[in-house]
Amino acid sequence: MTEYVEKKYIRSGTLEKRDYQVNLANQAIGENCIVVLPTGLGKTAVALQVIAEYLSRGDGGVLFLAPTRVLVNQHFEFLKQTLTLDDIALITGEDTVQKRTKLWNNSVICATPEIAKNDLDRQILSPSQFNLVIFDEVHRTVGDYAYSGIAERLENTSIRIVGMTATLPSEKEKATEILTRLKISSVAERNEDSPDVKPFTQETNTEWINVELPDELKIIQKLLKLALDERYSILKKNGIRLAEQQSLSALLRIRQFVLNQNRRSAKPLFTAIRIHYALNILEAHGITPFLKFCQRAQTKKGVGVKELFEVDPNFTRAIHLAKEAQSRGIEHSKIPKLKEILDSVPGKALIFTSYRDSVDLIFNELKALGVSAGILIGKAGDTGLKQKKQIETVQKFRDGQFQVLIATRVGEEGLDIAEVNQVIFYDNVPSSIRFIQRRGRTGRKDTGKLVVLIAKNTIDETYYWIGRRKMTAAKSMGDKMTKVLEKNQETQLQKNGLDAFF
Repeated sequence: MTEYVEKKYIRSGTLEKRDYQVNLANQAIGENCIVVLPTGLGKTAVALQVIAEYLSRGDGGVLFLAPTRVLVNQHFEFLKQTLTLDDIALITGEDTVQKRTKLWNNSVICATPEIAKNDLDRQILSPSQFNLVIFDEVHRTVGDYAYSGIAERLENTSIRIVGMTATLPSEKEKATEILTRLKISSVAERNEDSPDVKPFTQETNTEWINVELPDELKIIQKLLKLALDERYSILKKNGIRLAEQQSLSALLRIRQFVLNQNRRSAKPLFTAIRIHYALNILEAHGITPFLKFCQRAQTKKGVGVKELFEVDPNFTRAIHLAKEAQSRGIEHSKIPKLKEILDSVPGKALIFTSYRDSVDLIFNELKALGVSAGILIGKAGDTGLKQKKQIETVQKFRDGQFQVLIATRVGEEGLDIAEVNQVIFYDNVPSSIRFIQRRGRTGRKDTGKLVVLIAKNTIDETYYWIGRRKMTAAKSMGDKMTKVLEKNQETQLQKNGLDAFF
């Protein structure tokens, strides 16, 4: 017989009682805490119990932040169904200032971080209105992302802060930044192997499928690499120290140095960066996305653009051959493989790709092959989907109006679609967080399947090895963070005695 959580403000019979969720919530109630729980195991259910506790204290409202409009809407709908309160509000940038000014007075507010930060600055919202702020997908609290700005504005307050994520970052610097910015005291973590979690997990079978690039793409790839080698050679002659292995991230890191102290290297550097992007897109996504990237890069102009697109014999030949291949219907060997994979597992499938042009290509190719599909992309740009359309698309997919959803990053975080039978990575991501989030979209109610497509001898293989290394590092990050926090507390205790804790 199912047992339910009985707590003030939680609607009776709506929240199944799971010991691990109760224990994680209790830890988060007592101190600023990051809750780490694999996707599909109920981070929102943990948040709900913390929210109910702070509402019952009656000394302020609750702000529930999430990075995408689709996710904010999902949390809003969940809280409406499970809380006994009527004054729960949903606030995004699509609401007018007048409307937001009224909505901020509700007891529980679900909002995107950009609008919360902007309205704190406009002073139509004050930190004093809240006694609890929840940061969903808390791993984003780094750099200049809006979460960091909100954390800054909550400094010197007694607001309880709770962060939620499926995985911690693999990099020590990022983990430290999150702890420091949010004044975190503890990490409450469970994984698929935790004894109290195991009964609620489903297996996800992972398959890595290698494909060969078509010969036409291999020739274009070779020409782009020759163009790239030439720029690396010039940079080295100019005294720029670079590792033997060519790396886009290494070039991006030296941009400021070159602009400040080695101006003669600006043209080869910025040209090399463009070639890297073009090569990566060709290798992982195919002919049309490559040509669209080149078209945009040429239109934007900039240092070295004219030389690259009009003079460089290797690059101009590569573009010519790509147009020829496109006219003959050649794209990428991943496309026919996709159809084969979709046919092998009945039911719903979610395809992830990092690149928007790639979404259109996959959609059109699958449509031509008779596969019913939908598109989920972010709001940015002329072709982006607004919040309402994103929510509609997800609902249509849930309702089975199409079998395949092709999504960019907007679909990675927190998307709750219970019956996805398989997730396919059209491209690889060199990020442990994004890998885990993508994988977490399947295997929720039943055994799931994850398929990762890898084009041989391309950026896909490089990202595969980077991702594996980062996954290993991320697994141990929770323990490392806990040790650091415990050590900090001991140091504080030695410095100030018990008074520091009262």
